[in-house]
Amino acid sequence: MIFSKKKMTCPLNYDSIPMNRAIEELTFIVFDTETTGFRVNAEDRLLEIGAVRVEGYKVKDKMTFQTFSNPNRLISQEISDLTGIASKDVEGAPSAHEAIRDFFEFLREQKADCLTGHYVSFDELVLKSEMKRTGSHLQMAPSIDTLNLIGYLAPSYDMRDLERYAQLFGTRMYPRHRAVNDALTTAYLFVELLELLRDRKVDTWGELLRVSRGRG
Repeated sequence: MIFSKKKMTCPLNYDSIPMNRAIEELTFIVFDTETTGFRVNAEDRLLEIGAVRVEGYKVKDKMTFQTFSNPNRLISQEISDLTGIASKDVEGAPSAHEAIRDFFEFLREQKADCLTGHYVSFDELVLKSEMKRTGSHLQMAPSIDTLNLIGYLAPSYDMRDLERYAQLFGTRMYPRHRAVNDALTTAYLFVELLELLRDRKVDTWGELLRVSRGRG
């Protein structure tokens, strides 16, 4: 990880993975964020980061990461009702900059190959927007989005709701709208999708990248 006031680089082994590496040999970190709202490139801020380790086709649900982030603003009643996170819960929490740094340290400790999420472009935008506020530029390798994998496996489905997809694919679900819980739900969905992809002979890093980028 390179960490300075001007640049933070997400510490992944992404670029060094051979294309023929079996998926079962890879380490994924499935992550999720909670925020004060959806305008994260404007007034809304990071509240929480949660993550869980996936080794190939297995969720390591004891290997999780969680941190609050102090948004330096009041949390609306609507968001508190949705997430269960109140302003008092984050009063002593680290800044977004520190929370992201701690998350990246977790990635380094886990020797992560790739990040994964559900509608992960939003979570990436959250992190990048927070770093931009500090005058820093965040560099991230592309993440695997479960939405793209679903689009490959079941292109007729057009929805983003994590819970509905978890129900559809019969995977384990956790209470919604807390970062670790949503990361766990996504992790079990991700593993189910990997199993379905394996049935279609998608079982290497290169093949996973191909289908995740819409190259069916």
